[in-house]
Amino acid sequence: MNQTPIFTLRTYLPAGIFAPFAFALLLACGSDIDAPSDSTTTASGGGGATSSTTINGGAGGSGGSVGTGGDGGEGLCTIPANATVGLLKHTNDSFGGYTLLAPNGSTRSYLLDECGQVVHQWQHGSRPGQSTYLLENGDLLRAEKVGGMTFQAGGSGGRVVRYNWEGDTLWTFAYSTDTYRQHHDVELLPNGNVLLIAWEKKTAAEATAAGRDPSLLAQNELWPDHIIEVVPEGPADGKIVWRWNSWDHLIQDHDPNQANYGVPSEHPELIDINFANNGNADWLHINSIDYNAAHDQIILSAHNLNEVWIIDHSTTSSEAASHQGGNSGKGGDLLYRWGNPQTYGAGTSADERLFGQHDAQWIGNGLSGAGEVLIFNNGANRPEGDYSTVEQIALPVDANGQYSLLPDGFFGPTDPTWLYKAEPATDFFSRNISGAQRLANGNTMVCSGANGTLFEVSEAGDVVWQYLSPSGAMGQIVKQGESIPTNNQGEPTNQVFRAYRYAADFAGLAGRDLTPQGTLE
Repeated sequence: MNQTPIFTLRTYLPAGIFAPFAFALLLACGSDIDAPSDSTTTASGGGGATSSTTINGGAGGSGGSVGTGGDGGEGLCTIPANATVGLLKHTNDSFGGYTLLAPNGSTRSYLLDECGQVVHQWQHGSRPGQSTYLLENGDLLRAEKVGGMTFQAGGSGGRVVRYNWEGDTLWTFAYSTDTYRQHHDVELLPNGNVLLIAWEKKTAAEATAAGRDPSLLAQNELWPDHIIEVVPEGPADGKIVWRWNSWDHLIQDHDPNQANYGVPSEHPELIDINFANNGNADWLHINSIDYNAAHDQIILSAHNLNEVWIIDHSTTSSEAASHQGGNSGKGGDLLYRWGNPQTYGAGTSADERLFGQHDAQWIGNGLSGAGEVLIFNNGANRPEGDYSTVEQIALPVDANGQYSLLPDGFFGPTDPTWLYKAEPATDFFSRNISGAQRLANGNTMVCSGANGTLFEVSEAGDVVWQYLSPSGAMGQIVKQGESIPTNNQGEPTNQVFRAYRYAADFAGLAGRDLTPQGTLE
């Protein structure tokens, strides 16, 4: 492997934060690949633990980037010798296909070919709030920001919009008032309904009546998250047919006078209302949602608790508000949680595995690791230092969708089955947003969102494709050879919530004009 760094993120991002990428090597389970001396492979049996492979990869700093202006690899694309934005690396081991890019600061979405050429774009009414998806019929489903001074927090949206290929608005559903607001992510269900994440405002009085410690109400209110399922109706309406609310599944050991008083460690299926990283109103900050049709379950990423949850979607709304019913028989209680057992009174900080994670999703059928869960672990405030990883975990689930605890009272696994991290680890770090996607050839697409860097890593750990978004604040495009501007906090302005790769034979692209129109930059 070529170990020569050919592009350095320090040339256009804040000094002292980023480093050049090298490459990674994975010792795959059962593989005859020799591991380098800095690769670690661990396995522990019993109690549902699984073998674990750790990729010690090259870095790319917060951007998760790998080099290269002039030497972009052996791929079919031409990369300028002085490239600072756009396509930075392309090799023949890339999955190819098309990348959907919806920059945080822009009112446009772009479809790029593997050479970074724009083949299609959409104009929107506002910036993303936050996720954008290309559907199998070529439509675009997008969460968007709305105005208003309430719920001013990261990921705030307020409406969901569906566009056709030509950019016409087919459907809009606004979910934003002074008491609730959609945020972060949406999920299209197989039946055409849409799942939304939303905040719901609770007053200080309501929060303390639910057992919240008043000292944890710094903003004098609380925004617990809830999930709704919407049936689209007409061009600008929808019917809510299912609802799950975290507020219905609380426990606390602060106020014995409240009905939900109890011992959190005895109820891992409930949410301790007083487990909080801070006293902010945005207590849970759920930032992703994904659906599993086989078990009719939903996975959520609870960012501020540093864990992922699985809940039962087979319930009615009344069952979802209770502790019984549905396929699981447990109503809307948590079926599974992983990442930080301290949230339910088990273990210590040494047992914490997730740190401000995003984008928890089941790996789809037919893909490497199918049925397991892929997570972008942002890694902010890790005890050993800030660095990001992409982690794949095998769930302790049976054929009926039931989850089991380990003998020590934790939910397993103890270790991921696959993990990508840089070497040194601190060279890959995205403090917020970001995501990862398993591709059909076994590669993994990574969006290091805080600095707008997209890269594709092979199963063997090599970075085989890389792109730096040139779309900065207010959608302004950075020209080739120029540096990415930073805001007044010193952060790059080309942030991307997530990016997705679609195969060349993806159904939504059939019959479309995908003629390259030139690069953004």
